[in-house]
Amino acid sequence: MSDVAPLVSARNVHKSYGHNEVLKGIDLDVFPGEVVVILGPSGSGKSTFLRCINHLEEMNAGSIMVGEQQIGYELKRGLLHRLSPRKIARQRQKIGMVFQQFNLYPHMTVLQNIIEAPVGVHKFPRHEAVAHARALLERVGLSDKADAWPRHLSGGQQQRVAIARALAIKPALMLFDEPTSALDPELVGEVLQTMRTLADGGLTMIVVTHEIGFAREAADRVVFMDGGVVVEQGPPEQVLTRPQHARTQAFLSRFI
Repeated sequence: MSDVAPLVSARNVHKSYGHNEVLKGIDLDVFPGEVVVILGPSGSGKSTFLRCINHLEEMNAGSIMVGEQQIGYELKRGLLHRLSPRKIARQRQKIGMVFQQFNLYPHMTVLQNIIEAPVGVHKFPRHEAVAHARALLERVGLSDKADAWPRHLSGGQQQRVAIARALAIKPALMLFDEPTSALDPELVGEVLQTMRTLADGGLTMIVVTHEIGFAREAADRVVFMDGGVVVEQGPPEQVLTRPQHARTQAFLSRFI
């Protein structure tokens, strides 16, 4: 993909919380249409890096470009300046994110949850947002749940609604932060199947997960992080079956 510009380009990304240095210089490119799965032990910095891409966490040093923009900043006369929350929200329209917890509004129906950001934040015409939301519900297999309340849905259904909600702003990039970790085991499969469908459709995705099967089947590239650095990366058949680094080997041995 060297002749194609990356959609995400991270360079020397550092993030600390007090004296705890969580990210220690991350370099990573993600190309349009690519599915990148990030694996690693708890505390390795995976989720923090994902949140830095969306500027939910502010990095201490380095650069993350999404398209031609550094989310959260603008370049003026060679210096980076922080943007207002309103401008950051506008930038984030190209990025959808799905979290561990579903975070659906309990006082809104499924359809209302999905159209809230497109209409309220990004000013999509309401009729367009509703039509798109219904199409997304069909895409995630929940076309009959538009008028349901979140409390009446299973965890897997709620997470699929959360995926539809993230897609409602028509993002160029989707970030998934351990999207199945809060689910009962029997509900994990339906969410992973939805994600596989999105991957097959050519959506650019960065997925933090412990689901090795999903990484093997859906990823174009697997990135292994540990201790705040990228230890190794490559095609899933290489990283998952012939890992080169001892830390990767030790991590994967738990899943065999």
